[in-house]
Amino acid sequence: MYMITIQSKIGIPKYKQIVNSIEEAITSGLLKKGDKLPSINNVKEEHSLSRDTVLTAFNELKNRGIIKSVVGKGYYVSSEDINVNQKIFLLFDELNSFKEDLYNSFLEHLGENIQVDIFFHHFNTTIFSKLIHDNIGDYNYYVIMPANLNDTNSIIQNLPSDKVFILDQMHDDLKSYSAIYQNFEQDIFNGLEQALHLIKKYKQLNLLFPEDKQPQGMLKGFEQFCKIHTLSYSILNSLKNYEPKIGNLYIIPDDKNLLRIIKSFKNNNLTLAKDVGVISYNDTLLKEIVAGGITTISTDFNAMGKQLASMILNKEVGKIVNPNNLIIRNSL
Repeated sequence: MYMITIQSKIGIPKYKQIVNSIEEAITSGLLKKGDKLPSINNVKEEHSLSRDTVLTAFNELKNRGIIKSVVGKGYYVSSEDINVNQKIFLLFDELNSFKEDLYNSFLEHLGENIQVDIFFHHFNTTIFSKLIHDNIGDYNYYVIMPANLNDTNSIIQNLPSDKVFILDQMHDDLKSYSAIYQNFEQDIFNGLEQALHLIKKYKQLNLLFPEDKQPQGMLKGFEQFCKIHTLSYSILNSLKNYEPKIGNLYIIPDDKNLLRIIKSFKNNNLTLAKDVGVISYNDTLLKEIVAGGITTISTDFNAMGKQLASMILNKEVGKIVNPNNLIIRNSL
């Protein structure tokens, strides 16, 4: 093939010469994004090479995201950035301020020449499945946040297991994969235990728990805490049309509903920490400031991003529980 040059006895493996030739063709403008490459068989026959030699070259370029394979059609140039050494598939459930911290920390600690493509499944199993299926074989590593979706292993198992990292939530059927995750059951229990001296003054504890998004461990830990200390409690599925009650403590996992309940306190002339209390999940700069400061139970998302980068760069395997702590502010 005119774009591929192979020489003998120059000390460079032939598969690497194929890689270098294609990179040079891209750099010179001979090949552009979307262009089709010669087939493996054509390169093999033209240069009297083994199929494995050509396949090794194409796989290296594919793993770096420079080319991609289309079933039944062949190989195409997918990126003109030949400096990319690795590509990482990052699948989040949704983007919010604390996951943005995780993402930025991850990028910061990865170093150069690594491309991270981020996707979102929005707690939708169909989208989750399609995103993974459509990207099988296109990345060096797959970082996946399964959230509370059921039976995700049946989808993830189509990926090479040594290239998969589970993030944030850990399910029983995913324990064979490396992971950095939160122990939601233990974290909420420990956080509430640390604040027990403040919590005891409230008549009832209320956990906002929409089951479609929040981890079951959070509910289990909350119920365990309330039962051990014989505290009155309730589980709220929604705050729609809900009127807050004097003497109640509200545990609110998401930011949108946190602002809603604070607005509701104001509308009902309830004073935070005097008439009602609030504990939120996942600390942000906003929670340091709003309403004089909101108490949070929070994991360290910057640490999670840093640890994830370290595991990938150092090819580490294992399961790591991310640190979590209670930050008491004026909402209790």
